[in-house]
Amino acid sequence: MNHITIRLCLAWCCWLVLAFLAEAAVTTRDEESGKSQIWARLLDDAGRVQLPTKFLKAFPPDFIHFEFDDLRTYAAEYHPDEHRMVLNRSLSFNSAGRTLKPLDKMTHKELEVLYHELFHAYVDYLQVVEADSGETGHRSNGLLHFAREQQTCRYGEVEIAPIVQRKDETESRYLTQAESWEALNETWAVFIGWAVWNQLEVQYKAGKSMFQEQRQAHQWIRRLKVAFETGDLRGYYVPEDPEERRLARKRHLAKSSQLTLKEAEVLMKQALGFQHDFIERLEDSFESSKASAC
Repeated sequence: MNHITIRLCLAWCCWLVLAFLAEAAVTTRDEESGKSQIWARLLDDAGRVQLPTKFLKAFPPDFIHFEFDDLRTYAAEYHPDEHRMVLNRSLSFNSAGRTLKPLDKMTHKELEVLYHELFHAYVDYLQVVEADSGETGHRSNGLLHFAREQQTCRYGEVEIAPIVQRKDETESRYLTQAESWEALNETWAVFIGWAVWNQLEVQYKAGKSMFQEQRQAHQWIRRLKVAFETGDLRGYYVPEDPEERRLARKRHLAKSSQLTLKEAEVLMKQALGFQHDFIERLEDSFESSKASAC
């Protein structure tokens, strides 16, 4: 092979590498732009349908990577290691699996599922920010600090319902760090989804925010009381022990280990951004049953 041929081959190889790098850069920019557009539209939609946006606005637009699939076991999944949210294709525009469906086209149940997973992503984001700051345990976000307190004092030892349908049959469990953190996260996400679904339900006929209508606010608070009474605000965890996991893929908490009123109030203030006078009205309504979170 002569020198001219060698030079032509090298030039061709260099051109291929540069073309590949340029295409990769364009693809990355397109992906980032796509994420930003999805997030901007999500925030805009949430505002128009009068849903909470406080914790959503804390995210950078490109933090979550949305994917869609024909999920069988769960309606949605969040993978914190990759900041990846996998949603059922029914939550995509025209069920095509390419981009998120407009929120005003989603059912109340679909929005409950979406907010549940978005809250998981929010907790993940708070942990990433804390880790990047290099000040773990010193200047952590207020909600994250409160979560760790609750993990220690409420979710280290819990009551579970071995058979989900039999809420009155319970067993005690000492949870590992991973199990207790998951139990807290799922319990809190259950409440976030519950709060959104019930807000949509009480606002449905009037078409106004429940913060503008006293009757609707009263309905939401009454629904919360019923949820506490029936034990609806309880999460679950996946057992770390392989032997136990063979018996049950998930362990659901019992009513006695469900969300507390204090936790609900903190989530309403710091995550959902519910109005101060609304939370005061709720506190007055629950005055007789108020108890310490721990």
